[in-house]
Amino acid sequence: MATGILKVKGDQVIDEKGSAVTLRGAGLGGWMKYTVAISSSKTSSINVSGYPGHESQHRKAMLSVLGPEKYAYFFDKWLEYFFTSLDAAFFASLGLNCIRLPFNHRHFEDDLNPRVLKPSGFKHLDRVVSLCADAGLYTILDMHTVPGGQNPDWHSDNPTSHAAFWDYKDHQDRTVWLWEHIAAHYKGNPWVAGYNPINEPCDPEHCRLPAFYDRLEPAIRAVDPDHILWLDGNTFAMEWKHFDHLLPNCVYALHDYSMMGFPTGDRYKGTSEQKGQLERQFVRKAAFMTAHGTPIWNGEFGPVYADPLLDRDAEEVNQERYNLLSQQLAIYDKYQIHWSIWLYKDIGVQGMVHTAPESAWNKLLQPFLEKKRRLQLDAWGKYPSPEAEEALRPMVEWIDRVSPAAKHQYPTPWATERHLLRATFQTFLANTFSMEFAELFRGKSMDELETLARSFRFDECMQREGLNKAMSDHAKIRGTKEKIVISKEDHDDEKVQQQLP
Repeated sequence: MATGILKVKGDQVIDEKGSAVTLRGAGLGGWMKYTVAISSSKTSSINVSGYPGHESQHRKAMLSVLGPEKYAYFFDKWLEYFFTSLDAAFFASLGLNCIRLPFNHRHFEDDLNPRVLKPSGFKHLDRVVSLCADAGLYTILDMHTVPGGQNPDWHSDNPTSHAAFWDYKDHQDRTVWLWEHIAAHYKGNPWVAGYNPINEPCDPEHCRLPAFYDRLEPAIRAVDPDHILWLDGNTFAMEWKHFDHLLPNCVYALHDYSMMGFPTGDRYKGTSEQKGQLERQFVRKAAFMTAHGTPIWNGEFGPVYADPLLDRDAEEVNQERYNLLSQQLAIYDKYQIHWSIWLYKDIGVQGMVHTAPESAWNKLLQPFLEKKRRLQLDAWGKYPSPEAEEALRPMVEWIDRVSPAAKHQYPTPWATERHLLRATFQTFLANTFSMEFAELFRGKSMDELETLARSFRFDECMQREGLNKAMSDHAKIRGTKEKIVISKEDHDDEKVQQQLP
């Protein structure tokens, strides 16, 4: 059983008895941040589910096709089946002890009816927090989208390429208001390890993020003085410019994806150079925490995996990615950090558990998913596509020629190509397919919708054994903690350039 609410002491997280607790586990996935992961991976259509575009656009299209009654029934059953007591028991059986629960702010308030709390938002969040507690698992509550969008990417449910959260005080006011209500709801719960207020923020000016944390922290403490805040760094949790002081009882979070775990990156062969690159990348991102002697939480990392139905060398590629993951986990063991891999469950892209190829869900979506892959409508796990690249390349070359500054626009890791992909392929073009995806569900009966949702139930899913073994092997701290040594090279801000998939 939990021994009191966790808190920060020096560079450790401790329980009420003063014993160190190291949290290791996974982000649940799309779920209450219905990402493409339910339609495809991250919190986008790619990972969990497969829809194109953005969650709010997807839900609007589904409501149009299904009507209010079927729409409400389907999504309620899907949220239910996505995580049950069977999932909690399996997760705990691996020796893991914490699940990060991502959610969209729109579960708790509507943009057209702001500051009116929707009690229904707590229905499934309470259920999963309770299931995890019964299995001896901590949870971290992760607001994956905030009003206005905290970054220009799809996983903040931002249908533009502009992170308006930073430019409008009302968006920030609403976020503080909502966290005050959430904190009041979970105050005193010892199995809630704390709150992750903003996922992967991207403030182009860098100074507004730490200023917002300075405002949010005392507001939450006024209603819940005890729970830890898990605070992401800037630029997708990779940068710490203008962070010059610590907030009390807070853990600072980095995200540590490697391009070698994605289809468009170099393949991982386990060379000494590649191993060194992985460690240097982590050390650079952890520089702020190292300098201030705080705990370190890697809130997201992990490869995507090849599809045996579509990739002839899937077995070889996936073994390389398991090896990559194991090397990253060995680095995290070396420095004894907290971590949460992305993600627990999806449709076969990245999850520890995934829907079966023969499930009703996968069979319904497979032709559409192949089209999305060919047109590069998903950023996450994007595959090479001659058709899409032939359309994109001339525009990239033209922009870089007429505007040399374009490739340096924030977020700087993107360069011109990623900015164009985001604005055209993954925003405008992807949204034009929202109705086509929703039409796949037209005419489905309640029983058929229930069968589709049940595709995500644990006993209907498959397990990714190589991934789960690696995580189980590293679930507990091993060896003696080593001190992180920061070199001048590790402070080089340009190192951010290579680290976004």
